[in-house]
Amino acid sequence: MATASDMLPPGLHGLTTAEADRRRAAGHGNDVEIRAGRTYGRIVRDNVFNFINNLFYFLGALLLALGKPLDAFAVMFVIGANTVISLFQEIRAKRVMDRMAILLRPKVKVVRDGSLVELDPSQVVRGDVLRLEPGDQAVVDGPLVAGSRMEVDESLLTGESDLVTKRPGDGLLSGSFCMTGGGYYEAERVGLESFANKLTAKAKVFKREVTPLQRQVIQIVRALLIVVVVFEALVWIRNVAVDLPFVESVRMSTVILALIPNGLVLSIALTYALGTVRLLGKDVLVQQFNAVESLSNVDVLCTDKTGTLTSGVVTFEELAPLGAEGRPAGTGADGARAARLLGAFAAGTTDANRTIEALRRALPAERVPAAHEALFSSERKWSGLAFADGEARGTYVLGAPEVLAAALGDGTDWRAQADEWTTRGLRVVLFAGRDDVAAFAAAPDSPPQLPAGLRGLALVCFSDELRPGVRGTLEEFSAAGIDVKIISGDNPRTVVALATQAGVQSLRRRVGVDAYCDTLPARPKDAAEPPPTAAPEGPPHELVAVSGAELAELTPDEFAARADAAGIFGRVTPEQKQDLVAALRERGRYVAMIGDGVNDVIALKQANVAVAMQGGSQAARSVGDLILMKDTFAPLPFAFREGQRIVNGMNDILRIFMVRIFFKVLMIAVVTGLGGFPFAPRQSALLSWFGATVPAVAFALWSRPGPTPKVGLFKLLARFVVPTTLLMAAFATAIYLAWALPAKASYLAAHPGAGSRELITHAYPPAMTALTIFACLASTLLILMIAPPNDWWSGGAPAERKDRRMLAVVGFLFLCMAAVLAVPLGRTLFELTALPVWQYLTLTGLAFAWSQLCLLVWKTGVLDRWLGTAQDPGNECARAAARAAAAEGAALSRPESARRS
Repeated sequence: MATASDMLPPGLHGLTTAEADRRRAAGHGNDVEIRAGRTYGRIVRDNVFNFINNLFYFLGALLLALGKPLDAFAVMFVIGANTVISLFQEIRAKRVMDRMAILLRPKVKVVRDGSLVELDPSQVVRGDVLRLEPGDQAVVDGPLVAGSRMEVDESLLTGESDLVTKRPGDGLLSGSFCMTGGGYYEAERVGLESFANKLTAKAKVFKREVTPLQRQVIQIVRALLIVVVVFEALVWIRNVAVDLPFVESVRMSTVILALIPNGLVLSIALTYALGTVRLLGKDVLVQQFNAVESLSNVDVLCTDKTGTLTSGVVTFEELAPLGAEGRPAGTGADGARAARLLGAFAAGTTDANRTIEALRRALPAERVPAAHEALFSSERKWSGLAFADGEARGTYVLGAPEVLAAALGDGTDWRAQADEWTTRGLRVVLFAGRDDVAAFAAAPDSPPQLPAGLRGLALVCFSDELRPGVRGTLEEFSAAGIDVKIISGDNPRTVVALATQAGVQSLRRRVGVDAYCDTLPARPKDAAEPPPTAAPEGPPHELVAVSGAELAELTPDEFAARADAAGIFGRVTPEQKQDLVAALRERGRYVAMIGDGVNDVIALKQANVAVAMQGGSQAARSVGDLILMKDTFAPLPFAFREGQRIVNGMNDILRIFMVRIFFKVLMIAVVTGLGGFPFAPRQSALLSWFGATVPAVAFALWSRPGPTPKVGLFKLLARFVVPTTLLMAAFATAIYLAWALPAKASYLAAHPGAGSRELITHAYPPAMTALTIFACLASTLLILMIAPPNDWWSGGAPAERKDRRMLAVVGFLFLCMAAVLAVPLGRTLFELTALPVWQYLTLTGLAFAWSQLCLLVWKTGVLDRWLGTAQDPGNECARAAARAAAAEGAALSRPESARRS
């Protein structure tokens, strides 16, 4: 069998190792810096010295200078703790990602000392000759020096999606991809002189990629910044008017400034960064930052058969020679001749794919130069060679039987053998030819055309073994609520057979459930839960397979409906793959696409989440949001669950953050208007501990996977935040007045003529204490409403989670509050006034009453009708789907005879 060195074009020897070393020493190497994200200095600046942090540093230093060390500590401790944690975790994540960027950098094939060797791109020097195959990326600029007609994709450089034809002598630009053909090119411009690196040099400034969730949070932060500026101005004007001490104004400023959730956007980024590290531990590399968020929304996974369901190791199984009539003709002289011709075809082609490699292993032959060649194309689904001399003289094609049938005349008798093989899950190709030598293209720039008058020579079948554990992986997709659609270039019967072996047939097609949900009438909010309903009639387990030829005959509307309804698509072109993904997206599906070859690139670009294989083509990896490092999709269910877990946790954190922030906004407005101020800096820090820090850690650690809400963030937050915030503010205002008015009357009776300055300093602290205790207790109970441990606490969120650990968190916070109130040091540390025990119990009862009133508002839907908000409508469909699946499962568990009756 021919070696790599034997396959080199005549006279192409490349540089020697010694010459390459001399050129590198002279500065002609392809030396480029590998970067993965921000520098360490940028990470420190963004986390430590951002604008809001700098304001807190200034106020903390000012409080310290004014003799308020405890207030300064309260301000600086929260900022410092968040900063240290963020720095540690982000630097840790960066180190991991930097190491992976080096390890996963693609290799290039270079001609050195007369043979092909694999090198790191940085080892290429000017004058090297590099091999380019379909899917490979050019890493330096230079002319094509040997090879046949090549089509390259320069869209990353020019933005144009049309393929560009290259022939020997034409220049290649670094960053372009070989899509068809192949050849050798010489490194002419390397390092910073190359076209791609010049473009990169113009965009050296790192730009943080903002996800949709972060973008919405930034809008909230900007709105709060305006509120803070207005409040600061009003409070300072009021304080100057009543002659309040300067130090008190500074203390109030720190409380107002704390309304800005400065760490929230960074926390989201950090959470995603840590998610990428966890995914990396499962051999999933995240290339695009927002992919972690996108993973949570995926409900359809489109995948090829080869390399996902199967191992991708294609093995030659059998050759059936065809007689003069096109019928299978035994294995005598015809079989031996067909095998020799097929071996010559495999050895002679410059194409490299799994099928050709399997033929080269099974039918080794000497390489004979071809007079004409048509390279394989996923769109044409055939390749061809014409030999001018020798035993193999003639024109031959190898491809899909359905495609070649038109050039064979009648030839229908071979279909029985092909059908028998495809039903066993074998890949079938047809080898055909004619005795004369024919060119495949009328002109050099014309696309190849299938020659007429071909004669069937042999049917050939190949096997591709199923991956271990593929059935369990598919069941995990089903449990995560994700449909699997197989889109392949193989015969639909072959794909159906393999899908059945893999267990796809045992999974219920969710499209039936989705259609069932669409027919459900709207159920009033106060209506009782309907009883279990039987699943829709019809065979729910029947796999629907569609061929590319059938898709081509459909109208756009029919195409979209078939894309959603069917689960298997065979003999499709790359453009049809792209159209299928686009059709699913148009119907509201969130699509992930797995691809490994150049024929998958345009479909990967169309998908919401593009998943590439590490062992696949460089072109596929370049557009992938995720890369499966071990070339198996087994880690994907974990990746999807991780995305759901992260986003669900962030939604919980956002709820409790927004309730605390908007509650403080309302209370500052109300209490300042009444002549006081609601919180001291240390009381505000205590509220942050109960209303943000501890709950956020709990939600981040114990967030659960599951379908994410399909409504916008503002709508999602409005339904939860509006009733809780308004009712909490109403309760808190009544509590403040109940404690402040008697204290004011008592103080004025003892100090006639006292003004606002004296009242704020001496009369109102008990009211501020009562307000702080109530807010902390209410924030603690808020945890149970965000993550209900049972049905009692459901309303603001569904009770499907039922995480008992949240009860432990609430119990821990109640113990913390009891310890703070019981110990004099705790009260002093957080600036709380001692109150009678009965008042503590009263405040606890009022917090519980507030929580029950919030639940009542949600369960009756009073506020929903006014705001136009509702609980995530997907939950109703999910419950209906669960009922339908349960009914179907019960039906299938009955004996076959009972089901027939």
